[in-house]
Amino acid sequence: MFTPAASGNCLAMNGGVVTPGLFDAVLLDRDGTLIEDVPFNGDPDKVRVVPGAREALDRLRAAGLRLAVVTNQSGLARGLFTAAQLRAVNARVEQLLGPFDCWQVCPHDDSDGCRCRKPAPGLVERAAAALGTTARRCVLVGDIGRDMGAALAAGASGVLVPTPVTRAQEVAAAPYVARDLPAAVEEILRRQAAVVPATPRRAGTVLVARSDSAGDVLVTGPAIRAVAACAERVVLLHGPRGRDAAALLPGVDELIEWPLPWIDGDPTPVDPATIDTLTTRLAAVGADEAVIFTSFHQSALPLALLLRLAGVPRISAISDDYPGSLLDIRHTVPTGVPEPERALSLAAAAGFALPADDDPGLRVDVPPAGEPGEPYVVVHPGASVPARACPPQRCAEIVAALAAAGHRVVVTGGPDERALTARVAAAGGTDLGGRTDFAGLAGTIAGARCVVVGNTGPAHLAAAVGTPVVSLFAPTVPYGQWGPYRVPTVRLGDATAACRDTRATRCPVPGHPCLTAGIDPAEVVDAVGLLTR
Repeated sequence: MFTPAASGNCLAMNGGVVTPGLFDAVLLDRDGTLIEDVPFNGDPDKVRVVPGAREALDRLRAAGLRLAVVTNQSGLARGLFTAAQLRAVNARVEQLLGPFDCWQVCPHDDSDGCRCRKPAPGLVERAAAALGTTARRCVLVGDIGRDMGAALAAGASGVLVPTPVTRAQEVAAAPYVARDLPAAVEEILRRQAAVVPATPRRAGTVLVARSDSAGDVLVTGPAIRAVAACAERVVLLHGPRGRDAAALLPGVDELIEWPLPWIDGDPTPVDPATIDTLTTRLAAVGADEAVIFTSFHQSALPLALLLRLAGVPRISAISDDYPGSLLDIRHTVPTGVPEPERALSLAAAAGFALPADDDPGLRVDVPPAGEPGEPYVVVHPGASVPARACPPQRCAEIVAALAAAGHRVVVTGGPDERALTARVAAAGGTDLGGRTDFAGLAGTIAGARCVVVGNTGPAHLAAAVGTPVVSLFAPTVPYGQWGPYRVPTVRLGDATAACRDTRATRCPVPGHPCLTAGIDPAEVVDAVGLLTR
């Protein structure tokens, strides 16, 4: 093992902090990523490294990250080169780029149906195991969609470095895109460093705030755990839409529910009496400091002003706007960072880090549960934002296809979605619409083999309980920022649709093509098979 020694709390050591960081290892595709792509190359003399590769890899080695190569080599199955020639080419790669801690090679062709050929996750899983870690603590750098598909299907992070052969659809669907290998390494090291406090510290009572929907609260969970690891007491200010998720977060000692009119999508008017009451309530917490978590399009400054009026002496938040004296820690974050890491970086800026025995994935406190009987797949057709919901007819077709493929299907939804779940479940599933509370939904998802869901709260709930996700993802917001975090995933849907990055709440294109024409029910069946076999 090469991860830091386990620690159950925020612990200073030799002037630093014991922290697991985000990644233990970087996995790299070979052809087109480390070296120029020569199709079916069996000649070591034809190996040419990409510009800056050796220096970039040495930076990763110096940072203590393990390195592995994960490469499809179907030429072996096709008889286009021998195993000895393959070894000679790989040896030449190491001669030019330095040693790798692990090589994982798939020798099969597509027709072999193996689990190792990318975009299947086998190479990533095997590399992680050989390096003594897990896939979710790895990041894979590659040049085509198969590489990103393998990373996501294993629960790893992915960085795409396009080449002239990379298709536009693959670039649009990638979780993160870098211009070249050195830029990819720079981003990996930046993300790794961003969650490590420059000055680790302990605190007394800390008020943390995330006044959004259930999914937003869930993705803030790792950062809240980081604060809790270093604080004597944590109080979470949340909104009504995040109530159920907030109740399941570990590390929280007290909850305060309050709607904030500058956050809610359908806000009530600002009422001075209500604001005075909130300020009084915040003052009663007696917080030594506050950390305000927000999405990239929200401002932390209105709440920061109230916290100042409530007498909170130290306030941290992300703010692109000039905060004056409202913030003590004004943090900024580049665009495209996964939401959990965005929040973790703010916690680190405030001096808080996850302990070494706490992986930075999502987590909830929920008793294990599930539906009795044979294994099942969950289909969740609803979404809090209409533009992100797969149309009911397509969801019904997905249920029918899964049932025809031999899967037991359970259809879930909230009390206000009973008509939707009844319509979808009629195609061959069991209707649980409105029959579980949020904790019960978490248990149902935890017991499932896989969840088919759009970009909405239950996708993050699945990530929090470790259930694989077939993500029917409308591209209105960036996938790399809002996709299911560190859980095996297959992304489906048209990533190049006209609604891309519009943040539209209702589909601006007639027929919702990104999740209708962009998704074939047979693709969903294949994705479920990939994630569950």
